Amino acid sequence: MNLGIYSWGHERRYNDFPTYFRNLFSERVQKVSIDAGFTCPNRDGSKGVGGCTYCNNKTFKPTYCNLENSVSSQVQKGIDFFAKKYKSMKFLAYFQAYTNTYAPLDDLRLLYEEALEHPKIVGLVISTRPDAVYPELLDYLAELSKKVYVMVEFGVESHLDRTLESINRGHTFAESVWAMEETAKRGINNCAHMILGLPGESHEDLMEQARVISQLPVKNLKLHQLQIHKRTVLEKQFSESPERFRLYTAEEYTDLVVDYLELLNPAIIVERFISQAPYDMLIAPKWGLKNFEFVAKVEKRLSERDTWQGRLF
Repeated sequence: MNLGIYSWGHERRYNDFPTYFRNLFSERVQKVSIDAGFTCPNRDGSKGVGGCTYCNNKTFKPTYCNLENSVSSQVQKGIDFFAKKYKSMKFLAYFQAYTNTYAPLDDLRLLYEEALEHPKIVGLVISTRPDAVYPELLDYLAELSKKVYVMVEFGVESHLDRTLESINRGHTFAESVWAMEETAKRGINNCAHMILGLPGESHEDLMEQARVISQLPVKNLKLHQLQIHKRTVLEKQFSESPERFRLYTAEEYTDLVVDYLELLNPAIIVERFISQAPYDMLIAPKWGLKNFEFVAKVEKRLSERDTWQGRLF
């Protein structure tokens, strides 16, 4: 039986993000979502139209995000929202909706620095696509990251090009590898976002994905289960051909996550396992579990199986 401190420096059975973040900052830090009015290259016609088949951005956009509000106004509204719960905390400006590097560098610099003007903002989290970053932008973010916390979160989604094509991503896995390597070599925090359970991907494919991701210079990892949201291409595909989809029960997905963790490089910090879409926007699967409840299930299963992140790495 494995007892004591793991290679990431504590007794939890996986290298969890909250512990890492508490050690990084001396006080509580919370992300504040911002919608800066971006689009995506697979929406505006440069790479495709219609966006990703699974995407309905309203599933993860807080009510205070509104394009009629400036970046600084959204920052303040988000801070006011959390200030009701906690007296003392700092914030990260989370550029979340669509592709948040998909603009000329001068425009991006203005938006990012407007967010950083607020005295309680201590850094940026920038959600984007691996094909929407370029060396000049990364050089700027590298300079910025010497002064404040900067995380670039890439929608990688799958390591299989056939899957990326089928979900209309408009980029290849090779582009994801390039983006991870280019951010890492500049000392910029990066995060790979992966969806587990995309149509056509087997359990063996997902275990191979864990091995492949483990070989890349990935700092943080976000996993989430495939969800079918209303008003998406995926909804139409699911209604027409449900047999193409492997929708996990919460118990099955818990075991899948544990299998994945066993193969995962122990140096990678795991930020989350599931996504929570608003119930009225969700078609399936409807687990009714909050993030902390699912984390408890994973930790219980890791203990039951007496295993941990990286045991088979």
